[in-house]
Amino acid sequence: MIDDRDIERALVVTAHPDDADFGAAGTIAGWTERGIRVTYLVVTDGDAGGFDDGITREQMAELRRAEQRAAAAEVGVTDVRFLGYPDGRVEATLELRRDIARVIRQVRPDRVLTQSPERDYRRIHPSHPDHRAVGSAALDAVYPDARNPYAFPELREEGLDPWTVREVWLSGGPQDDHYVDVTETFPRKVAALRSHASQVGHIEDLEGMLRGWLTANARAAGLPEGRLAEGFQVVATV
Repeated sequence: MIDDRDIERALVVTAHPDDADFGAAGTIAGWTERGIRVTYLVVTDGDAGGFDDGITREQMAELRRAEQRAAAAEVGVTDVRFLGYPDGRVEATLELRRDIARVIRQVRPDRVLTQSPERDYRRIHPSHPDHRAVGSAALDAVYPDARNPYAFPELREEGLDPWTVREVWLSGGPQDDHYVDVTETFPRKVAALRSHASQVGHIEDLEGMLRGWLTANARAAGLPEGRLAEGFQVVATV
C-alpha cells in the first residue's frame, strides 16, 4: 500500500454525522497534521438520530449537520458535504453510486475512507444497514464508476473527468489488517465526538468507552501497553 507521504487528498464517505468520528477521527487528525487535505461526504443528515421528541426531524437534521461541521473542525477538516439521503433508509442504488462518484471526480482523492459493506457478527453496532449500504456504494463508485469515462455520462457533461482512487480504507468491518496508532491524537478524537452532543450526551464516560475500544485495537496490532489504535481493512484499487 502507498505511504502517507504520497497522499495529498483523502475523501471520507460515511452514512451519518458522527460515523467518521467514531471510526476514524484519530487517524484523520493525523492526516491533516501531515498536510493531507481531507473532505467529508456524509450521505444522510442523521435526521433519525437523537433522543429528543421535542424537536422535529428537520430540526434534528439541521442540528446534526452543525455538529458534524464542528466535529470536523476539531480534526482539521473544513470541507464537509451532505447528500441529504433519508437516515435509516439508505440503499446502494445507482443514484447513490453516481452521487459519490461525482464527489470523487470533484475532489480527486488519492485515498477514500468509508464504511465496511460487510457485517461484523462479533460487534454488531458498526454494521448498521446504512453503513453497509454506503460502503458498498462507495466501493462501486471508486471502482468502476469514478474512473470509467462512460459510466454516468452526465458527470462528464458536468465537466467532471474520470478519476482513479489508489486505495480504500474500510472502517467497522470484520477483517481489519491495518492499524493506526492514534495515542497522540486521541484528545482530538474525543473533542470531535463531544461535538455530537445530541448523540453522545447521554454517555456517562465517553472517553473511557473510546479508550477501551482503541486499547483492544492496539493489542490486536501488537502495540505497547498504553497505546491506542484505530483499525481498518485497506484495499488496493489500482
